[in-house]
Amino acid sequence: MSRKLLIEHADVPGITSFETYRKHGGYASVEKALKTMSPEDVVEEVKKSGLRGRGGAGFPTGMKWSFLAKPEGVERHLVCNADESEPGTFKDRYLMEKLPHLLIEGMITSSYALGARRSYIYIRGEFMYVLRILEKAIAEAYANGMLGKNILGSGYDLDLVVTPGGGAYICGEETALLESLEGKRGNPRMKPPFPAVKGLWGNPTVVNNVESIAAVVPIVNEGGEAYAKIGIERSTGTKLISASGNLVRPGVYEIELGLSVEEFIYGDNYCRGIANGKKLKACIPGGSSVPILPHYLVTKTAAGTDRLMTYESLADGGFASGSMLGSGGFIVFDEDQCIVRNTWNFARFYAHESCGQCSPCREGTGWMEKVLYRLEHGTGTLEDITLLEEINKKIEGNTICPLGDAAAWPVAAAIRHFRDEFEWHVKSPQEAQTRNYGLIQAPLEA
Repeated sequence: MSRKLLIEHADVPGITSFETYRKHGGYASVEKALKTMSPEDVVEEVKKSGLRGRGGAGFPTGMKWSFLAKPEGVERHLVCNADESEPGTFKDRYLMEKLPHLLIEGMITSSYALGARRSYIYIRGEFMYVLRILEKAIAEAYANGMLGKNILGSGYDLDLVVTPGGGAYICGEETALLESLEGKRGNPRMKPPFPAVKGLWGNPTVVNNVESIAAVVPIVNEGGEAYAKIGIERSTGTKLISASGNLVRPGVYEIELGLSVEEFIYGDNYCRGIANGKKLKACIPGGSSVPILPHYLVTKTAAGTDRLMTYESLADGGFASGSMLGSGGFIVFDEDQCIVRNTWNFARFYAHESCGQCSPCREGTGWMEKVLYRLEHGTGTLEDITLLEEINKKIEGNTICPLGDAAAWPVAAAIRHFRDEFEWHVKSPQEAQTRNYGLIQAPLEA
């Protein structure tokens, strides 16, 4: 069983209260950082840890922090991206709901490291009940001297504000988030300048994911080198995984990076296999925006080595035979699921959530949704499959933000690995319409 650094106390009665959280070692990283470490020391520990952004991109957190501009007399900000919008991903919501003080502790320690004196948690608009949990915890932190003026007598001041968005997927992109936080339409900004130079209200800003900020707590408490010993290669520490789909035991798991995918799906300590005795058909390992893997590439790489729950192993082989760890939205499909229907459903989402700023994304996502609708509902042609591939090429790499890529990759991968199923929808439309989400053209033994 993996060691738990983040959610060990998630089921402790009353852990959402300051008093109970404190009794279980809460806010120790704040005390250690503010009383015994300089801001530079904290940044250095995060660098040593090898922590990579847990929101999907996997960029080294310490390196991102080191890019923050520090002009004299200019305010800096830390913004927590709690706009968890990726289909299949729900671990940040779980963390905030179960352990709100862990996020607040991470915000204080991280803000101190960055020299920010006013920081923000930007939370998804649909999470209003979680926002209330965070507001209560923030009020408790203020009342107990962990926020406000002269925290723990250190001379460091910090105000923390939590604010909801409007429920737009695009605001998960950091510059669109900043635009929304400023009260504007949430359209991504052209870069450069990057937020580290010119972010919130034109000030240097770091935007980090909920899990990334929470991970700073054990890193400061135990040291960056100790954290780096967990995991393998450049995938260090633990990772929260949102496991959903046709699993015996879906849910949120904290794993040590380096665990085998096979153990995660079938192990007794994790998901315990495919539900209802079915066979594995496919898996999306990192949220809806990453390429789907057919069953024979889920637990093994194309080279025949064990597929591991790491950034490197899941990407092994590139998009031809690999995928991405992404945000850890681990979606499993059994043999009865229709890949065409699933792909169409994702395409509907991305067409709806495109901000419309870039024409390749605005027009391309709409066309993909229409063509996939035709294929799923029995009116498609074989030329439509080729058309989807051409649309993908026009979108990928041609937009300001990654939403275009996020929409294109799932469609391209679905056609690459399940072309027979797409063609079956064209050649046998009546059979496809009356199926129980079931006929699989490619044999499971492939």
